Amino acid sequence: MDATRVAVVGYGGAGRGIHARLVREAGLRVTAVVARDPGRRAAAQEDWPGVRLHDDLDSLLADGAERAVFDVVVVASPTALHTEHALAIAAAGVPFVLDKPIALTAPAAREIVHAAQATSTPFTVFQNRRWDPEQLTLRSVLDSGELGDVHTFERRWERWRPVPLDRWKENDPAGGGLLLDLGPHLVDSATRLFGPVRSVTAELRALTTRTEDDVFLVLHHETPSSGTDVVSRLWAGSVVGAPGPRTRVLGNDGAFVVTTFENDASPFEVFDRDAPEGTEGWITRGHERTPVRRAPGGHADFYRAVDRWLTADGPVPVDPADAVRTAEVLDAARVSAAEGRRVDV
Repeated sequence: MDATRVAVVGYGGAGRGIHARLVREAGLRVTAVVARDPGRRAAAQEDWPGVRLHDDLDSLLADGAERAVFDVVVVASPTALHTEHALAIAAAGVPFVLDKPIALTAPAAREIVHAAQATSTPFTVFQNRRWDPEQLTLRSVLDSGELGDVHTFERRWERWRPVPLDRWKENDPAGGGLLLDLGPHLVDSATRLFGPVRSVTAELRALTTRTEDDVFLVLHHETPSSGTDVVSRLWAGSVVGAPGPRTRVLGNDGAFVVTTFENDASPFEVFDRDAPEGTEGWITRGHERTPVRRAPGGHADFYRAVDRWLTADGPVPVDPADAVRTAEVLDAARVSAAEGRRVDV
């Protein structure tokens, strides 16, 4: 069977560095790219011989014959363009994958979902961190019941980057910043594990960039049937010389700790020096600690799920309604930071 064919809108750090790389790993094939920059167009031709190149999304969608060379469009353009691009693709009726966040605000996110529903256009959202081995391992730990009743979830996405990168993510107040870059991953992880959010408290600061590069969120989840309230504390920072433990989950029978993340430098990496091969975190109880074996999985599994969704009537990899709820949490976080109060979602 021929590989599923992918058109990628934007061939920069996300389009080439993440999406195209995972598409290849999953066995799919890029057949069209939208990019104006000569260097990025040359990179696409080098990566995918015979690829069709387009200056803009309109030219990709306008020609029916041209549309016959791809099965799905991946939108990896800057966040501020997501709504415009998604609405155009939905109007054309072409299945698409939309990078996170799907829009700048929750109302815009809902507009995209409604537009896709109106034209019966299949679409999903690139929440690749659902397939992190760390996330999958934590899910198995929670399912095992080893922690007892969980009351606190903490996750840090902290970096030591005192000189910011010169990118739109750092320089564009309309769409840049860590709240919209890393916030969707952090919030999606928390809600997947512990359910809907009822209220948010947030602190946002811009220390070295035009947009926020220091983010702290406290999510109060809806009380589950077990009766135990769960609070998620989420950090994202670029000017952190001593990144904290990546993940800490606290329950009345113990804790789960992941000390480091994707080889980022951390003073806590000493914790893992005697870890057995294949360890992904620890169950801890005071001085006691037990290694936890890494669950199988990886980010390319998202595109394998996309392939099954498109070709074998598989389930949608990520329900767009989840992305709308995440956008609602992020909107509430902005209000909370601006007004200095806890905000209901």
